[in-house]
Amino acid sequence: MSTPVVEVPERFNAAAFFVDRHLAEGRGSRPVFRYQGRALTYAELHERVDRFGNALRDLGVEVENRVLLILPDCPEFAEVFWGAIKIGAVPVPVNPWLRGADYAFLFEDSRAKAVVAAAEAAAQIAPVRDQCRSLRHIIVVGDRSANALAYEDLLAGASASLAPADTSRDDVALWGYTSGSTGKPKAAVHLQQDLLQAADLVGQQIFGITHDDLIFSASKLFFVYGLGNSLYFPARVGAASVLVPERIEAERAFEVIATERPTVFFTVATLYSRMLQVEGAERRFDLSSLRLCVSSGEALPTAVFHAWKSRFGHELLDVVGSTEALHDFIANRPGEVRPGASGKVIPGFEARLVDDRGNPVLEGNVGHLLIKAPTAAPYYWKRPLQTRATMLGEWLKTGDMFYQDSDAYFYFCGRSDDMLKVGGMWVSPVEVEGAIVEHPAVVEAGVIGRPDGDGLTKPHAFVVLKAGSVPSDRLAQEIREFVRKRLPGYKAPRWVEFVPDLPKTATGKVQRFRLRSKD
Repeated sequence: MSTPVVEVPERFNAAAFFVDRHLAEGRGSRPVFRYQGRALTYAELHERVDRFGNALRDLGVEVENRVLLILPDCPEFAEVFWGAIKIGAVPVPVNPWLRGADYAFLFEDSRAKAVVAAAEAAAQIAPVRDQCRSLRHIIVVGDRSANALAYEDLLAGASASLAPADTSRDDVALWGYTSGSTGKPKAAVHLQQDLLQAADLVGQQIFGITHDDLIFSASKLFFVYGLGNSLYFPARVGAASVLVPERIEAERAFEVIATERPTVFFTVATLYSRMLQVEGAERRFDLSSLRLCVSSGEALPTAVFHAWKSRFGHELLDVVGSTEALHDFIANRPGEVRPGASGKVIPGFEARLVDDRGNPVLEGNVGHLLIKAPTAAPYYWKRPLQTRATMLGEWLKTGDMFYQDSDAYFYFCGRSDDMLKVGGMWVSPVEVEGAIVEHPAVVEAGVIGRPDGDGLTKPHAFVVLKAGSVPSDRLAQEIREFVRKRLPGYKAPRWVEFVPDLPKTATGKVQRFRLRSKD
């Protein structure tokens, strides 16, 4: 079988392709989003993208300037994302539920000139604004705060006609922040052509998305996984997606599916597991509109696959991707799912497994996964050491350990570093340990990943107490709540185990592999 090739013109602006093209080809009246009971058409999106792009230019935002995007899933997210790209600026989507100190780091690291934020995030930004030396404009969607610009006022005062910047397929289109082993986020830089490559090789080739599909992704737009699912996969073919601004819990996911009637559902294994805990869901909610259920972001336990298929009649397509690759590179195919496997390499990509010295491993042996991806980020912003360690010429070192069977299916075996993936999101043990040791009763802590009863990874903390502090279930619960007040809830330890000391190297580093062997 020949390897698919996506031909991208040398002069290419992703916003012109994914938005403007639909008007030129007569699809302006088609819905692009369903949001809170109303539909937004491609024509309406086009006008608002042009207005926002002009508003950015009026504010002095230029080609390659970064625009931080701190919004929940809503039409404004798409307007900002495509509007920035259309003028050659670089949208940088980030989590809208972080704290001020997190945003201060992202502003300083990215040198963003402008930020578009929901009112809640804007309130977190205000106290740290003086620390953000490059930031010139805070634009607020919703209730405008002091010293900020109102999003709708900017659009109302801007022209509704905007010619796309004359960008190359190799110009920067967006950044995706991903956490490293130190817990500090780093930005994977992606090019204009990467969006079209992923849309064709993954969205169309693997998921078979057509103009008749309605997409619902519980994974949010600020993740590169959700960005493809809800934004540029459907926009490639003139399809639509359902946008839900709040975090999606199990019952809410069922309600959206039953009400909106999507044909494709994307989320992470953790949410599928939680949905299986909803009593009587198969009787209470009609899932008959779905033709495809996709799981990514973390390994899918075999038990969850079988339980979902038994109760709801759908196979779960387990797929693997990364921020550095923009979307997926290994996937199960509809009708060819192998439970417990991550799937086969996607045509158009290449994969190989190597040992610690870079030599190929034998079939069935665990090795480091390297991929050759047309969507791969060429570098991390301001991270030369990490770039050299990860971007190995044409190959991308994923940091994942796999083995491959005789039928070319890949099986995930864990991370090659100490990072944890919880609910589809990376968690740094260092960050969690740092929060735990702030507790007045704690001397030090070591955090590893441990599977829960459903086989999903959750943080497990080993804690050394100060003299005079007595281990108890009550203290363990107090430490968990202490961490939840400082970090997002999914980073808090599910288990707290008190130990007299932690295994360490001669230089004082915690040996987490020994903690894993204790568990």
